[in-house]
Amino acid sequence: MSDATISSGSAGSTGPSVENPAPLIEPPRARTGKTPKSTRTNFELYGWLFMRLSGILLVVLVLGHLLIQLVLDGGVTKVSFAFVAGRWASPFWQAWDLIMLWLAMLHGANGLRTIINDYAERDNTRFWLKMLLYTATVFTILLGTLVIFTFDPNI
Repeated sequence: MSDATISSGSAGSTGPSVENPAPLIEPPRARTGKTPKSTRTNFELYGWLFMRLSGILLVVLVLGHLLIQLVLDGGVTKVSFAFVAGRWASPFWQAWDLIMLWLAMLHGANGLRTIINDYAERDNTRFWLKMLLYTATVFTILLGTLVIFTFDPNI
C-alpha cells in the first residue's frame, strides 16, 4: 500500500488522515474559586416559565371577565358602583379579580424587567429603573388587594 493511500484513507473512512489530524478542541472553562456554585440560580428559567403560564391563565381570566361583564351581564351600561359592590360581595369574584390583578401586575413587571435588562446599558441606571419598577409593582398590588378586600358598598 502506498503512502498516498494511507494518507487519503479509504472511501468509506470518516477518521482523520495521518497527515491532517483533527483540530484540538479545548475543554470548557473550569469554575474558579471566585465563582461559587451557590450564585447560580434558575431565576431566568422560572421567569420564562411564569410568563408562559401566567399569560395563558391571564387570557382565560381576562376573556372570561370581558365576556361576563360586557356580554352576559347586560353590557357596559350596567356597570356602576352598585354593580361592583354586588359583584365583590361574592368571594368568588373577589378571588377572580385578585388573581387577575396579581398575575397582570407580575406578568407586566417581569416583562418590563426583561426589557430593562436588555436595554439599560449602565448598571446604575438598570438598578434604579428596576427599583422603581419593583416599588410601583408592590404598591399597585398592595393597593389593589386592599381595595378588593376592604371595599365598603355602604359609603
